[in-house]
Amino acid sequence: MTETDTRRRFVGRWSLLSSLAAATPEVRLLVLTQLAFNVGFFMVLPYLSVYLFEDLGLRAAFVGAVLGLRTFSQQGLFFVGGSLADRWGVKPVVLTGCVCRILGFAGLALFTSVPGIVVATVLTGFAGALFSPAVESALATAAGGTEDGGRSRVDAFALFNVCGQIGSFAGPLVGSVLLLADFSAACLSAAGVFVAIMLAHLRWLPSGPGVHATDSWRDGWREVLGNRPFLLFAAAMSTQLVAYNQLYLLLPLEVERAWGSQSPLGWFFALSSVFVVAAQLPITKRAHTHAALPLGLAVMAVGFAVMAVAVPAQPRGIPGLIPPAAFVLLLALGQMIAMPVARDAIARMASGRRLGTYYGVFASIGGAAVLLGSVAVGALIDAVPSTGWPLAAPWCAVGALLTGSALTVRVVFPARRRDEATD
Repeated sequence: MTETDTRRRFVGRWSLLSSLAAATPEVRLLVLTQLAFNVGFFMVLPYLSVYLFEDLGLRAAFVGAVLGLRTFSQQGLFFVGGSLADRWGVKPVVLTGCVCRILGFAGLALFTSVPGIVVATVLTGFAGALFSPAVESALATAAGGTEDGGRSRVDAFALFNVCGQIGSFAGPLVGSVLLLADFSAACLSAAGVFVAIMLAHLRWLPSGPGVHATDSWRDGWREVLGNRPFLLFAAAMSTQLVAYNQLYLLLPLEVERAWGSQSPLGWFFALSSVFVVAAQLPITKRAHTHAALPLGLAVMAVGFAVMAVAVPAQPRGIPGLIPPAAFVLLLALGQMIAMPVARDAIARMASGRRLGTYYGVFASIGGAAVLLGSVAVGALIDAVPSTGWPLAAPWCAVGALLTGSALTVRVVFPARRRDEATD
């Protein structure tokens, strides 16, 4: 039996380790990069607000501004990082992002002044804006161009999601242990993680000039922003990010009401992570065509419908936690169905060109949608009465948004043939 045959036999088992073993070295490096990125990032960020507010005694308004600045410097600037990857090449952009994140975390460990905290926070966010679209574009290229022992783009992005979830789950646990020493220890350890990532990419990530190094910025953005089907697709799919953000807005409010505190939230996030790690690869094996896009959005909408029916009854105690648990699982299931296919669809719409810019613009549109959606949902929460059926209004609104997106994707982007989606 040849090495290729052996790898293909492993692929059929659809476990994380066998999928990693079957991947090409570049794909394996990139998906493990996502795991390490999330470990380092979540060692610090979940604890930053408490550190700034309680340990440093900063005002809540300033803490909120710092967190918002970090989100904007990352999510809002993804298109910049993607454009740089197209011009400079993936490797220098990823390495620059690692340097920014190292300096950002070191700054949070060493500085307690307001200017120092602001600069460190911006560096931490901008680092993600640099390396995230670069890594996604590199993964799309590496997976889409592999034959023997490689993964298709959809499968590679499914593996990417699994590794990211492992990092998101492990990072806060590691950070909580390091916090037994102090916050600086967590920050410096996270900086060390990114030093290791930087050295690994310096050694193993292939080098090469940017595919569009000689093109002007204007030409690149004109091409991407002139692709109307892509922009419509990005707008439609941004609703899944708005829906996911309700894990941090609507869900905590409902858990607080049902249980009397937010202590079960950690268990819900753990449940979601374990579900993704266990189920993503088998689900993608079955849901890997274009038809998965509206299906995934519809499944997420069902999760919001469950909450819209349950919330007005206001169950308490353990019965009150059952609908939120179903919501978390349905939200994760919908994302597992839709998002690997969505990331493959981006590469197809781009025709393999300017992938960094396409992935960056896609993420930035999602970030803008989250900002607008959070404001709208928050205003709706404030506007409706706190008892009875009006409590269902925010859940219905996001569910309707997802349903509209599912219909848009289904009508405007009709399902492709199975062989076309997996060529």
